Amino acid sequence: MDLSMEYFVVLLSASAHQQAEQFRQRHRQPLKAQQVYLNTLAVSAVEFYLQCMGLKTNWSVSQSYDPVWQAAMDVADLWICDRGRLECRPILPEATVMTIAPETWSDRCGYVAVQLEPSLQTATILGFTETTGVEIFPLEKLRSLDELLIHLQSPPTAAIHPVSTTVTSQFTQRICLSQWLQNRVEASWQTLETLLFPQPGLSLSLRTEADAATVKRAKLIDLSIQLDRQTVALLVAIVPTKPSPASTQTGIEILVQVHPTGGANFLPADLVIGLYTETGDRLQEVQSRMQDNYIQLRRFRGVPGEHFDIQLTWGEASIREKFVI
Repeated sequence: MDLSMEYFVVLLSASAHQQAEQFRQRHRQPLKAQQVYLNTLAVSAVEFYLQCMGLKTNWSVSQSYDPVWQAAMDVADLWICDRGRLECRPILPEATVMTIAPETWSDRCGYVAVQLEPSLQTATILGFTETTGVEIFPLEKLRSLDELLIHLQSPPTAAIHPVSTTVTSQFTQRICLSQWLQNRVEASWQTLETLLFPQPGLSLSLRTEADAATVKRAKLIDLSIQLDRQTVALLVAIVPTKPSPASTQTGIEILVQVHPTGGANFLPADLVIGLYTETGDRLQEVQSRMQDNYIQLRRFRGVPGEHFDIQLTWGEASIREKFVI
């Protein structure tokens, strides 16, 4: 890397390490705990730098601040007011590349490389890239910090909020549920134990027939609810069904639920979950009330090749997950 590139050294304070340790203790798996610790230090360093430069930030609405997002994804974002999420990637002293998790490719305004010294007493902010679509980014191609400040202070092309008012699925392709039965599951769909059970105070039960489902998976959903320090999880349980007398095809029975996460006991009121056809026709819909600890759609069945969509809506925000059986 060209050492003549402008960089900024941050002394990592005791409070930064205390915050990192607090987040680390929420995760039982050693590798995940270490990842969260280093990510937290990187975000803390970038927050200090940007505040020194006069930019307003809000870490508390960032995904990296939320224990459920921490458990589910490799996230190190910092919310920049009026600009969006800036990803702060920690790197080792001898590294020549910055590793960028695929789950952060779609909604970041930039990616900053933060070199952590072995002692973890200082962090050096090396530079940034505005866009990426690769997991490995060469440090020699980083743009300067002066360009970062210009980029963050320039007006966005559209109004920016912690989550856009209309959100589409992170994955453009449909999720194939038949592949789940073959243990081929997309990375964003976690086991219930991985995504939910480590969170204190969470009680989760998929009831009746769904308890015997071959596959149960959950995905973290953000519909601006993080503004109230709350996220939700979309749960899908599937079980094969026997062929009917009229068909030789083996079908799948499907149960869909939404649960609170992050230690919350109840869902936000007026959260709507709907089942839609591929063409947009609504088949069923359920809306949460005050103090609902979960909501679910009526169980439904399908056969291989059939398409359906699940949509979550809260206020003006919505997200739609697309499936094929």
